[in-house]
Amino acid sequence: MSQLLIRDAEVSDAAELAPLLETLGYPADVPALRERLIRLQATDPTGRVIVAHLGGALLGFATLHCTPALHRPTWVGRITGLAVMAEGRRAGVGRRLVEEAERYFGSLGLTRVEVTSGPAHERAHPFYRHLGYRDEGIRFAKSLL
Repeated sequence: MSQLLIRDAEVSDAAELAPLLETLGYPADVPALRERLIRLQATDPTGRVIVAHLGGALLGFATLHCTPALHRPTWVGRITGLAVMAEGRRAGVGRRLVEEAERYFGSLGLTRVEVTSGPAHERAHPFYRHLGYRDEGIRFAKSLL
């Protein structure tokens, strides 16, 4: 994986991102995904979607956000989505995406990174623990639809 390239996602990546979102249980059609990428780039100056490419194939992505927090000395970096295609798993792709996220958040002066990973993605939890992340609380959510 030494030739693995981590870069910011482009709108043209939408077709390759769609199957990755599907692996997380979030199906998205390509036009809707293009629109989401455009909206994210236009409205969230600290938000990023990064992708991992190898030999012209997109193997994974991570979605990064910075959240202001009154109760913390700095904003909090959040990895709100991370997926790797089967052929990139256990090959360092996920680790490289997380390392780039941590580097990015650190470059902004953030001192904390959180990962959003709910019970439906329990198989990923050992991966995050292996990278030094700890379970800290429970996340509650409510749909407004």
